[in-house]
Parts: sequence; C-alpha cells; structure tokens
Amino acid sequence: MALRLVQVNFKAGDDSALGRFWAEALGWEISSEGPGVSNVEPIGFTGPDPVAVCVDVVTVPDPETVRYRVHLDLATTSSAHQEELVARLTKLGATHADIGQGNVPWSVLADPEGNLFCVLEPRPIYRDTGPIAAVVVNCTDPRAMARFWSEATDWTLQQVTDNFARLRSAIGVGPYLEFVRTPAANASCGRVHLDLRPYPGDDQAAEVARLRALGATDADVGQGDVPWVCLADPEGNEFCVLTPG
Repeated sequence: MALRLVQVNFKAGDDSALGRFWAEALGWEISSEGPGVSNVEPIGFTGPDPVAVCVDVVTVPDPETVRYRVHLDLATTSSAHQEELVARLTKLGATHADIGQGNVPWSVLADPEGNLFCVLEPRPIYRDTGPIAAVVVNCTDPRAMARFWSEATDWTLQQVTDNFARLRSAIGVGPYLEFVRTPAANASCGRVHLDLRPYPGDDQAAEVARLRALGATDADVGQGDVPWVCLADPEGNEFCVLTPG
C-alpha cells in the first residue's frame, strides 16, 4: 500500500482571487469543485498523475497568520526567465519578502495573501519538473521526516543529510518534495498543507491506520464530518488523506 501526493492545499480568505493568482503564476487553468474551492491544474490535466502536484485553494473564515512551514519553489530556465517571472508575479500582486535570507540567488516573494514562495535561479536538477520545482517543508530533522514520508507515499528518497532531504515520485517525474533543517521551525498550524490520495481500490481506513503506525497522529482542524482524514506527521505538519481515486 502507498499514497500519492496529489496537491498542495492553501487556506485563503478569497479562494477565487488567490486561485487566479496561482493559475497565472504557473501558467495553469482554474476550475472549481464547489463553492469556496478553486482547483489549479495544468491545462488538460487528468489526475492524479505524478507529473504535477496541483494546487487547491480553499476559503476559510479566518485564515491563520503564522510563519509557514510549507512553501513552493518555482523553477526557471535562465537568468532572464527568473527576472521576467519575478517581474510578472509582482505585477500579479506578489510582493518581495525579507525573511533574513541575505544575499541569495533566488527571490523570496509572498503571494497576495502573504504565503511565502521562492523563484529559484536556474538549476539543472529542476529542468524537467514543470513550473513547480519543489514543495519545501521546514523541519528540525530531515532524516526522520524523509523516513516517514518515503514510507507514507510511493515517492523515493533521492538525497538525505542531517540538513536536507529530497524525495521524488517513483517514476522520476514532477516536482520534488524537500525537507530543510530549520531549527526555529514553527510548530503552529499553517495555511498550507499536503493532500494525499490512495490508489483506486485501496482502503482509506487501512492507509490511515498504516500512517498512524508510522508515527502520524490525528489532527482536529475543525473539519467536522468530512470524507477525508486529517492527520499530522511526526513534526506536527498537518496533511489530509483523501478518498481513493
């Protein structure tokens, strides 16, 4: 049994506006599965498919304002592309953000609702990822996080050190899932989390039980009676296990 990383979920004050920003930023299209939900996916995408980790934006009454532990890194193909992308994103409503990064070759931005993300300088490792180079999680123990997430999902471990770990889909396509050692990683609930989905025919309850055995715990985020299950990984990052499909 295994789970697929299918989307990054943003809590928002206005899902339509934030969804439009991310659709424009990624060059993807936007749709909706219902009121208060905007789905951002590659044009013509049929999922789930590891070639893309999609973006779901969900309106909630009072989005938390915290230091976010999960963010997106966007890929570029050249210095000119990086410069053009940063300029285009700021015109769409992004702002430059100072998180103490100092003099680095990448640009740190915040989307219109304050969610941090990075526009990377061109790097060969991300040349075939699509617009999202990586989903990045700040943590205190990359080795332990890589162990949990590689066992929780069908993604394979590509690199691991005491300070950094990198996973990618088993067939080597799409963005990476990266864990970066950050001693001051915030333990508060965040506005961004990961959604996992079992394969067709697999049992959601059995997958949830397997995750608990790996160290996941139940999370109450006020979700009420919903078909998905909210859990937290060993460092407290919330994620959801959706129904099979």
